[in-house]
Amino acid sequence: MSGPAQRRIREKKSREISQGESGSINNGPGRARDLGEILEGLHYQASRETGRVGISSVTADSRSVTSGSLFVAIQGETVDGHDFIEAAVAGECAAVLVEKGRYKGLSGSSTVVVEVEDTRLALGPVAAAFFGHPAREMKLVGITGTNGKTTTAYLLEAVIAEEGGCPGIIGTVNYRYLGREMPAPFTTPEPVALHGLLRRMVDAGVSHVVMEVSSHSLSQARLKGIEYDVALFTNLTRDHLDFHGNMKSYFDSKKMLFTELLKKGGKAVVVRSGHAHGGEKERKYDWGERLLKELQGDIFDRSLEVISCGRRAGCHITASRFHSDFQGVRAEVRTPRGNFSLTSPLVGEFNLQNLLAATGAGIALGIHPQVIKKALAKATGAPGRLERVHTGDSEIFVDYAHTPDALENVLISLRGLGPERLIVVFGCGGDRDAGKRPEMGRIAAQLADGVLLTSDNPRSESPDRILSQIERGVGALPVKRMRAEVFLRQGWHGCYDVIRSRREAIRVAVRYARKGDVVAICGKGHERYQIVKGKKVFFDDRLEAENSVNGAGGAP
Repeated sequence: MSGPAQRRIREKKSREISQGESGSINNGPGRARDLGEILEGLHYQASRETGRVGISSVTADSRSVTSGSLFVAIQGETVDGHDFIEAAVAGECAAVLVEKGRYKGLSGSSTVVVEVEDTRLALGPVAAAFFGHPAREMKLVGITGTNGKTTTAYLLEAVIAEEGGCPGIIGTVNYRYLGREMPAPFTTPEPVALHGLLRRMVDAGVSHVVMEVSSHSLSQARLKGIEYDVALFTNLTRDHLDFHGNMKSYFDSKKMLFTELLKKGGKAVVVRSGHAHGGEKERKYDWGERLLKELQGDIFDRSLEVISCGRRAGCHITASRFHSDFQGVRAEVRTPRGNFSLTSPLVGEFNLQNLLAATGAGIALGIHPQVIKKALAKATGAPGRLERVHTGDSEIFVDYAHTPDALENVLISLRGLGPERLIVVFGCGGDRDAGKRPEMGRIAAQLADGVLLTSDNPRSESPDRILSQIERGVGALPVKRMRAEVFLRQGWHGCYDVIRSRREAIRVAVRYARKGDVVAICGKGHERYQIVKGKKVFFDDRLEAENSVNGAGGAP
């Protein structure tokens, strides 16, 4: 740990910030801020003077209102917070933040009514001000993209720590800093929870925060009130179209990280997909290339520094002499600040892109290439991201791949390791974009030698309906359906089976894989549950695979 980071811990007295079940976070016992201070910078109208109104907490949930709270009424997709203002007033909140014309107050009530144009846009700045703008006291890196966010965040965490910083991480797997870990209900938290967490981090001595930034959080304005020092774009492929509707809308949400939330003098890091040698992967639309052109166009600040990463010609951060095997990847990396020989325990070309992305973000933060080299040589990546869970006669990997592009990347990478056969076990989640299901089935049948279709997180949907939609894509290729035990035991290629029970599918794939086979269990990665009819049931692909290797697996 660096001297400055140690001094931060010694000099700052940590305030205890508690988070209740509702997600509202207190600013510590006995500590309050004036309403006027919290509203500074907003255009608002108030029912009376705000300067001497003490606010003890901020919440958008009327159930968590206590005496002295500021209740922010948000119009949601299914629930309107304005319908719960009277409940918040009854809970003795000190003030309510409402949209213009939505609430005039109760006769005789001491509650201050503050009106703004859009409460959702105001919540982030209000939460930031309540917690004393903690983001301004640290370096912030925002990572957005369909795939690679989590692995790149883990890699960058290692780079920052190697340089002597104290990194905090807010992402899909968990929220963590200085040895503390918290479960992550959302990839990007809601504003009050987010700024409360940032306050805890800065008070503990965190110097850098690396955040995975979801397209949902950008669309829903959860990050208003934050400015990033570095913004990183990994890629954009089909996902979340049930929410965004189309790829252009999805892209525009991601772009907001660069156009609205990157501080003046900040740096943009953009991964360009594919490489200069051509091939099917390179013929796909490159949204990174589009983002680069738009960021460098006349409509944006010409002073913005943009760093491109990838294997395409002309990238600022690029690699040559790439090699991948079961021991990891090796390559020669070129950067504007110096070159180095990369070795990493991660496998696959798509992980090379994650390694280059982390290198680009490190360079943007001013970290020396030799420090980056040393960190990446030791960093093992994220749990459930092409994580090897068994090495023996057959190799078993677990991966979070739940989009067509992610599944394709994983299978191409594992195919490149030269297995006798590549066996994939996967399904698709329910209540999500159904259009990707046959596409993922086609990809699996095209790239794997054996496919076992199974349940993922069906949520409220019928697992059989989801499986039939995936199977349509499998059936578009000349593959034969037969019992998995048979084709796996016999060493046959070009076969598939449908096994609804995920536990049974994993057990069969692991038990009957032959020497030299590679088994990829995809879709859930680090997750330790299945969601079935609204209930979370404990389930861990890694544990199931290990149990199957040890003979403990069995059908539920």
